[in-house]
Amino acid sequence: MAVTAAQVKELRASTDAPMMDCKKALVENDGDMAKATEWLKERGIAKAAKKASERVAAEGLVGLKIADDFSKATVVEINSETDFVAKNEGFQNLVLKTTEEVYANNYSDVDAVLSTEFGRYFTEETAKIGEKIELRRFGTLEAEDDTIAMNGYVHSNNRIAVVVKAKCDSAKTAEGLRDTLKQIAMHTSAMKPTTLSYKDFDAEYVENETKGRIEAIKKENEELSRLKKPLKNVPSFVSMMQLTEEVLAKAEADIKADLAAQGKPEKIWDKIVPGSLARFISDNTTLDKEQALLDQTYVLDDKKTVAEAIEAAAKALGGTAEITDFIRLEVGEGIAKAVDDFAAEVAAQMG
Repeated sequence: MAVTAAQVKELRASTDAPMMDCKKALVENDGDMAKATEWLKERGIAKAAKKASERVAAEGLVGLKIADDFSKATVVEINSETDFVAKNEGFQNLVLKTTEEVYANNYSDVDAVLSTEFGRYFTEETAKIGEKIELRRFGTLEAEDDTIAMNGYVHSNNRIAVVVKAKCDSAKTAEGLRDTLKQIAMHTSAMKPTTLSYKDFDAEYVENETKGRIEAIKKENEELSRLKKPLKNVPSFVSMMQLTEEVLAKAEADIKADLAAQGKPEKIWDKIVPGSLARFISDNTTLDKEQALLDQTYVLDDKKTVAEAIEAAAKALGGTAEITDFIRLEVGEGIAKAVDDFAAEVAAQMG
């Protein structure tokens, strides 16, 4: 009988067995879920998979493949349990071949990769290595036409991979920007942005961050005060998303009122106000500068944001450009690592 993808997914969820084995089990047992589960257990597949599922794979490597003409780029993260295995030649070859496979076939998700013949190869190679190995995630960016510039970077430890994409005014500008985009990819590797622009933030997230960051600065100021050191400015906001025209107008009015209170001549205000307003914006956009790529201070020129840096590089080439997308993968990011209790593990094995 024909086996559906939904049946395969259900069996995999209950047994943690590889996709291809789940499919074979269902075919062999005419789609009967209970019999297919037993079939897997009899062959030790479900038991081994279940045991593996209880272990945490938070080490590993990333892979990067970029087309010779920079029209397409793929990044992949594959996890292992230990850093030792990540240095294994077999594991490194698995990362390389998986990256090539994903790049060539434009898979939609991890399950789509593992449900193919390549998925069987992946499972077999994992068995040879003898440790829990997971294809965790991947991403691909493509150029819609020759005005798109792309480049990428893999950090020297092979644990961070980045691809950056920009829309340019011409093919000439796109080609000329490749080196700059590699530098921005290096910046992205180091500075860990989570999104492209502050415009991508969810309003509720910004509100929660505002409360948390203000409280953190207040507590920090308590310690600074105790040490008789200069206190940090306590912001009212954390993102440009919050700095409406009304907020900025009030900030400017407050600056002018302060200058008047200080007795500063009104004729010099126009020399002071812009800098003070820029400082207000800087103090009240800390979330943007930490997490939004375009709004971060560029590591190679701290007088510019990343958005301003790409604009300036394009202008030097006689054109225009804007970063439109990026992917950053870091091995183990967001995975909670279990704390090993060696004595308990030995006791459990002896028992």
